[in-house]
Amino acid sequence: MKVIFLCGGIGKRMFPIAEDKFLLNFLGKTLLQHQMDMAQKAGFDQFIIIGNSANMEQIGKIAKMTSGAKIELALQKRVMGIADALKSAESFLDKNIIVVNPNDVFTASAYTGLLRENNKETAASYVLGYEVKDYFPGGYLAVSSANELKHIVEKPEPGQEPSSLVNILVHLHTEPKKLLKHIENVKTTRDDVYECALDNMVKDGCKIKVVPYTDFWAPIKYPWHIFDVVKYFLNIAQPQISASASISAKATIEGKVIIGDNVRVLENAVIKGPAYIGSNSLIGTNVLVRDYSHIGTDCVIGYSTEVKGSYIGDGCWFHSSYIGDSIIGKNCLFGAGTVLANFRFDEHNISVTVAGQAIDTGRDKLGAIFGDNCKTGVNVSVMPGIKVGPNSIVGSHVCLVKDLEPEKMILDEPHYRILSNPVKFGEAKRRELKEKLDKLA
Repeated sequence: MKVIFLCGGIGKRMFPIAEDKFLLNFLGKTLLQHQMDMAQKAGFDQFIIIGNSANMEQIGKIAKMTSGAKIELALQKRVMGIADALKSAESFLDKNIIVVNPNDVFTASAYTGLLRENNKETAASYVLGYEVKDYFPGGYLAVSSANELKHIVEKPEPGQEPSSLVNILVHLHTEPKKLLKHIENVKTTRDDVYECALDNMVKDGCKIKVVPYTDFWAPIKYPWHIFDVVKYFLNIAQPQISASASISAKATIEGKVIIGDNVRVLENAVIKGPAYIGSNSLIGTNVLVRDYSHIGTDCVIGYSTEVKGSYIGDGCWFHSSYIGDSIIGKNCLFGAGTVLANFRFDEHNISVTVAGQAIDTGRDKLGAIFGDNCKTGVNVSVMPGIKVGPNSIVGSHVCLVKDLEPEKMILDEPHYRILSNPVKFGEAKRRELKEKLDKLA
């Protein structure tokens, strides 16, 4: 049985994070590597990775680094959804397949649950259903009393859901050729060809079994969902400090902390786990790192900086800054005194503007979201939930209250007056103050 990872799509809601979600790094590995590791632990050793022209080179490098599995690559020439991706890999789909969205993080029980159900009874397909308590902007499953699929409702309006079961894209298909035939016959103007094909299979009498899934699930749809994934990987990881790391005797390491190769932690630095420090990074004097922070490789977290609950990409440099509940892309440089605020005065949830619409993040603490290659000057303040596009600069003393587009620079330009100085410094007054201080001593 082959596992197919769908890596050809583009995350439109992740701006300003430009990295493909499956290429985001967690604990020193890309998410795709974590996905393949888990599939191998579940007993699979044949993978098909469907990518696009922009990411296929990176996928190829990951495939070469993966041992113990046969990996085949397929190119999706047009970014046109799940159905088109499967058509791109049609020549590989000759046996049972499991179709996976690698941007969703789940446990190995997702695989074993599908296999267990497949061994119990025969069906054309098996799909995972996850019960949600709150509205989720995804596909919902209408299910019969026998746990068979009746219909998929893609992104219904809140209150119009056919059930509380959300469709998780970990699907087992025993007749992939039949699935492809139904895909070819779909007529729709929306990006739901795959879901319509499953609906049409049901209408044609094919049995599609809905398999309940109750373990951990974290879909990455918006940037702040990265926090849930960091928390999950840190929770299941073991604490580890590389033998090549240099830790000052005056530094404090508490809790579950993972420190990579050649990391330096200077005197009076405090790292309170769970936390991850990537290889070749430097944690400077008087730095505080805490509360599920994830720091990438080749970073410099400079003097007196606090990093709280944040995801920081590779190659970032900070100095005397506060980074709270924020997501920072690669190669960002922050001037001294940069503060990323993460809490509202009214203590309400923080909203983020996505495609012109304010989205409630469900979080009462959320800082800034910076794309790659951004800089700030000294004494910059960024308000909660603000996004800064890649390759942009926030100038010194700016208080940023609105999103900044990519390739932009925002500057504070105060108007000063220069006058002659009329003040004369009195030496007698200074001597008088000095005498008073001497008496106090």
